[in-house]
Amino acid sequence: MSDIKQPGMGALVHDGGVAFRVWAPNADAVYVTGDFNDWSEDATPLDHEEGGYWYGNLADAAAGQGYKFLLQSGGETLSRIDPYAREVTNSVGHGIITAPVHEEHDFEPPPWNRLVIYEMHVGTFHRSDEGEVGTFDDAVARFDHLKKLGVNAEQVMPAMEFAGDLSWGYNPAHIFAIESSYGGPEAFRNFVRAAHEHGIAVILDVVYNHFGPSDLDLWRFDGWGEEDKGGIYFYNDWRSDTPWGDTRPDYGRPEVRQFIRDNALYWLDEYCIDGLRFDMTLYMRTVKGDEADEGDALEEGWSLMRWINEEVAERFPGRITIAEDLRSKEAITARPEDGGAGFGAQWDAEFVHPIREGLIAPDDAHRDMGKVARALAHAYNGDPFRRVVYTESHDEVANGKARVVHEIAPDDPTHWAAQKRSTLGAALMLTAPGIPMLFQGQEFLQGDWFQDTVPLDWDLSKEYRGIVRLYRDLIRLRLDHQGVTTGLTGGNIAVTRVDDEQKLVAFRRWHDGGAGDDVMVVANFAHEPRPDYRVGFPEAGLWKLRLNTDWRGYSDDFGDFASHDVEAGEERLDDLEASGGVSIGPYSVLIFSKDR
Repeated sequence: MSDIKQPGMGALVHDGGVAFRVWAPNADAVYVTGDFNDWSEDATPLDHEEGGYWYGNLADAAAGQGYKFLLQSGGETLSRIDPYAREVTNSVGHGIITAPVHEEHDFEPPPWNRLVIYEMHVGTFHRSDEGEVGTFDDAVARFDHLKKLGVNAEQVMPAMEFAGDLSWGYNPAHIFAIESSYGGPEAFRNFVRAAHEHGIAVILDVVYNHFGPSDLDLWRFDGWGEEDKGGIYFYNDWRSDTPWGDTRPDYGRPEVRQFIRDNALYWLDEYCIDGLRFDMTLYMRTVKGDEADEGDALEEGWSLMRWINEEVAERFPGRITIAEDLRSKEAITARPEDGGAGFGAQWDAEFVHPIREGLIAPDDAHRDMGKVARALAHAYNGDPFRRVVYTESHDEVANGKARVVHEIAPDDPTHWAAQKRSTLGAALMLTAPGIPMLFQGQEFLQGDWFQDTVPLDWDLSKEYRGIVRLYRDLIRLRLDHQGVTTGLTGGNIAVTRVDDEQKLVAFRRWHDGGAGDDVMVVANFAHEPRPDYRVGFPEAGLWKLRLNTDWRGYSDDFGDFASHDVEAGEERLDDLEASGGVSIGPYSVLIFSKDR
């Protein structure tokens, strides 16, 4: 052992070998065992430091070697994987010593008002070998599809080491280690690098509201625990209870707070990713999700989220943190100095639920245009880009629910109505103010519900390439590729027509306003077309039809309704300066703008 002290936690590779540090305040003695000492149980004891830490430096250890900690506690010897292990053989195996990698990627993520996110589950996104779990390398093989589609950010469902090879990922066993069945750390680095080369940002889903609950070496890590609870990393009273197990981290313990904070910054620092999506923050800031009960609040969880967000904003400007909270709480995305948690954006329940309700309802009479209008115009903190808008996510297409196309036509998700109304929803998602998000396969009518055992059917991307083209064209307009729909990148919206009798809404989008900026969107939620339906326009003149979702080029089943450019006259309507007649097909969206 050397007397050199290295800062940090876990296995610390340096010029003089590898130092090891672990927090185990209730252990009587701690040893490190591994390839460097032939897995001896007592050859390499660690020294006790203040605060319950144990430390030692081993000149003969090196990156790539396996290791574990052996903790003697109350007469027992506990074999534990390092909580800070950057790589593991599997969730019940051992850690692998990993040298830190500090890459510099020449990549800047898009500004938030130009983000278009694609939510991806690595294990099912693409499998090169049928029957095997998908890997990061498999996903990279489909990046050309994402590039052509036009999305510029991937939100990767949790990829930290979990129990088994098949999982959604929301059962993390080792939060610093990339899932071994996906390819491990080097495969993830290559994935991020390839994404950046394709102009695509990477946002990683992280789970801090609970750990495990299975294959969890953190459970009674050093032997101590109370009330049959989990020990030093967890609450040991009623606050430990979560919907996923009795494993809520103790946000009040400084060492646990540091552990979670270190993990969040680790992904941004060492892997050069572009953002984090926090799973169900409601259960970080409350115990049971009962906001009406002051006693249910977890102030330590709230302050931990705020601390992480402050550090991300300071150290990684331009990177985004996204909360899945789903309680429409303004404070989630409010600034820390204003008492907020400081997230960049949050998933918007005020959009997805009313929009899906309007799409899925079997009868037009049950489609509420007032609810649709409110969903379109909703914002947090006066900024619509503080919300993520979507019609499908991993939660919305599972847990008793299914894909939009399946909900509309369970026996045939490629039915005309399923195609029409699902793309109607997609058009609203990509024209409403907010950060739009697709769920994998949505763009080629993937049906049924999400399961970690069922990969995407990529044959559908060819069979329904017209629908893929529709999503591509919508994304191009959303990102103003032609310079004539700048308003779709702006934060302004006015819902100018809410016609619940005819089941139609119209809205204006703009950034600064004027030709090439102002955009008018008309959406028909009825089975019947609306020929020559008069709506307001921001100014008189020729408004060109940039996209008609009923175009037969998108699907042979579509009607190709005779929609057209509009010559708006100076007659005021809908509180706008001009008006004109539009002709719109059933369950369709029209997008208009003026040339500059």
